[in-house]
Amino acid sequence: MESWFSIDWRVFITIFVSVFIAELGDKTQLATMLFAADKETSKWMVFAAASAALVVASAIGVLAGSVLSAYISEKVLAYIAGVGFILIGIFTLIKA
Repeated sequence: MESWFSIDWRVFITIFVSVFIAELGDKTQLATMLFAADKETSKWMVFAAASAALVVASAIGVLAGSVLSAYISEKVLAYIAGVGFILIGIFTLIKA
């Protein structure tokens, strides 16, 4: 079983870079910028709330991936994710 405290830095950096790039310029970042633009709202509050939301969303993703991997192979999950991204891209193009 994998320890929660051992860190494979190659995997960590790969995941960090992938998520960081995926989050740049998306709706989440734009919404966060809009909240931060409000002069009456604490920038630390925006940062804390947005960070907590990303942590919770990521935790849900990890949990869902763990559960799904017990029933579906990693290769099939990768295909499903790929098709999902393509469908979202097509939907976005049609909507634009």
